[in-house]
Amino acid sequence: MATIFTKIINGEIPAYKIAENEDFLAFLDINPNAEGHTLCIPKKEVNKLFDLDENTYLELLKFTKKIAEALRKTINCKRIGMSVVGLEVPHVHVHLIPLNHMDDIRFDKKVKLTEAEFKTLAQRISAEVKL
Repeated sequence: MATIFTKIINGEIPAYKIAENEDFLAFLDINPNAEGHTLCIPKKEVNKLFDLDENTYLELLKFTKKIAEALRKTINCKRIGMSVVGLEVPHVHVHLIPLNHMDDIRFDKKVKLTEAEFKTLAQRISAEVKL
């Protein structure tokens, strides 16, 4: 059965997309730790990061770096944190989280955004992406 991320890739579930190419997709987390919390995923459904073939692994990190650079230009924060936890969805995903405090990386602290705020934020970040 396809993961929720594969359903997003296939357009079956909407998402606030930041950037996309043939192999990868970045979109806003709908339950964010901080404003701008973004997920970067390979389009190929693989459960665990270290099960990716070497080329996909390296290209995912390159893609993620470009998204992090766009986040840094868009969101006022001290740093962009990166986390790969992956227990909630069996599809590789890299969390990029704008950080001002160490607690921002914790997954028990969430911020609320309206649909309009999500859309505007996705557009602002997307405008800074240089793929």
